[in-house]
Amino acid sequence: MTSASSATAPRVLLIGATSAIAQAVARVYAGRGARLLLVGRRADALQANAADLRVRGAAEVETGVLDANLIDDHAAVLAQAWQRWGGLDVALIAHGVMPDQATAQSSVQETLACLHTNAGSVIALLTDLANRFETQGSGVIGVISSPAGDRGRASNYVYGAAKAAVTNFASGLRHRLVSRGVRVVTVLPGFVDTPMTASLPKGPLWAQPERVAADITRALDTRNGTLYTPWFWRWIMAIVTHLPNALFLRTKL
Repeated sequence: MTSASSATAPRVLLIGATSAIAQAVARVYAGRGARLLLVGRRADALQANAADLRVRGAAEVETGVLDANLIDDHAAVLAQAWQRWGGLDVALIAHGVMPDQATAQSSVQETLACLHTNAGSVIALLTDLANRFETQGSGVIGVISSPAGDRGRASNYVYGAAKAAVTNFASGLRHRLVSRGVRVVTVLPGFVDTPMTASLPKGPLWAQPERVAADITRALDTRNGTLYTPWFWRWIMAIVTHLPNALFLRTKL
């Protein structure tokens, strides 16, 4: 049975809940006594996360298994999320893959697989969530994109193209939903030390998931726009995007 205090706790959906950033975000919300629905591919990892979050103070923690690439399965999982608590206050989409650029650029199949996971499946989820939040007339939708989508670069343009699609789609949703009482936050993390980036060399621009999660939750509380995290990536990408083409083509970015 749900207690009176639990019934007023924030209702939070995390898709891609076993990713390092989503786990860190979930811990912040658990500390606030939120009700959490964790959605991801691996039931065992979801259950382990749920147990940890209950200890950290979450009012309720539920789990749902979903392979985001299976578009036809989205509706049932989102319906479960909506019905569990009669709506949601926050939804964050945090799943994705980091393809090897050299492999992707030499393979049509690898390129399309990256675009499907990082763009197609995300846009499908955003479409369904946007319609539900619009009907509800309140709440915030967050989606993790990337600064890689700000300008196509030889080092990661397959991944960047997918993220550019997400960023622009979220921008359109934000414009559409602002008059309906729904906010849309596009999160653009820079380099984050996670299992997905374990093979990459680390440097001073790298951040820990906890730092990024703190920025994300603050933005979901109040913002209706784009968040670069850590903050300095806004200025790094401003330089990259404003380089004249003739100069840009001579760089090794």
